[in-house]
Parts: sequence; structure tokens; C-alpha cells
Amino acid sequence: MSYPAHRLMVTRSARYYVLGDRAGAQEVWVALHGYSQLASNFLKWFEPAVRPGRIIVAPEALSRSYFEENQARRVGASWMTREDRDAEIEDYLRYLDQLADELVGALPPRVRLEVHGFSQGAATACRWAALGRHPVNRLVLWGGTVPPDLDLERLRSSLRDGSLVVAVGDKDQFVSTEAVRNEQARLLGVGLPAVIRTFAGGHYVDRATVAALA
Repeated sequence: MSYPAHRLMVTRSARYYVLGDRAGAQEVWVALHGYSQLASNFLKWFEPAVRPGRIIVAPEALSRSYFEENQARRVGASWMTREDRDAEIEDYLRYLDQLADELVGALPPRVRLEVHGFSQGAATACRWAALGRHPVNRLVLWGGTVPPDLDLERLRSSLRDGSLVVAVGDKDQFVSTEAVRNEQARLLGVGLPAVIRTFAGGHYVDRATVAALA
């Protein structure tokens, strides 16, 4: 038997972490972690990008759970699951828009906004860049690609400088070289050229590549 779902909008707390000094910042990097990660640990990968005038912000996904790893129990967070998928996407879009309102609104006009997303966070970053209310200057996808259901024209028009980077390890067990080439061709078909940055390693954010992008 199927029962109808009812909905209630609620207010809840969300946490985020910041690297750098907000005073005088003219550039904001928003770094979105992957599945089962916590923002505080994820932010460490972006330490090589810290410089005066830039802040790096790592928001934590709203859904936390316990995960088993090396026979130990730890806590991680995820952006969404397939259950009630559309509502979860709307929730995190509102969350990230509200966070950007607070960050960018307190800074000088025309602050530069850059979004980085890793693994599951790459899909989150793409959706927010395309559907959020703040134009994005550069979108960087780490170990991930653009969700196949996302309107690519909408994404292209939302990227202020039309800049998109796909950074992937040559030993990434989740994203193959062929998948990256296919993604590059798909994006080019709508006039959205993607720069591919390959590094030696697996499924993670490479600190040396972060430094190069910075």
C-alpha cells in the first residue's frame, strides 16, 4: 500500500569552515566535499590555495550518518540519496544560496566566486552553479563529471567567465580516462569547453593541482 507524502518546511542549523581572512577578501572559493566526508577534514586539501584576498569555504552537507571504515565507526555527511531526490536537491540549493548570500553580501561588489566539488560534491557543485542565484567565475570538478540530467545550456549561461575544469587522477577508480574524454566532447557540443587537468593519483583532491589552479 502506498501512502501520500506530506511536507513541512523546517529551519535547521548547518555548519561550514573557513580558511583565510574575510577582511578585505575579493575572492571566495566554495569547496564541496564528497560522499561520507566531513567538511573540516576536506578543507585541508585546499590549504595550498590560501593567499591574501581569498577565503576558502567548506560547507558541510546536511545529511550525516555513521560509516564503517577499517573496522571502525566514523561519521560522514552526504549531499543527497535517491530517496526523495528532488526535495534533497532543492534543500541543498537553498542552503548554498543562503551561505553565499552571507559570504558574498559582506564583501566588496563583484567578488569573484569559484566553486570546487569533489566526487558526489562535483554533481552538487554543477547543480548549484547552474541553478543557484550567484554567478560562478570558475567551476572545478574533482573526480566527477556534470550530472547527465542537468541542462548544459543553463550551466553554460551561469558560468560568468565560461570556465570549467575537470581534475582527475590517472588512477581514479571511479572516473575513467574515457569518461573524461566523453564528458569533454559532450560539453564542447554546447559551447562549454572544459580544461582537463590530470594528476598522478587516485580518487582525491590533489594538493599540487590545487596550488597550480590557485
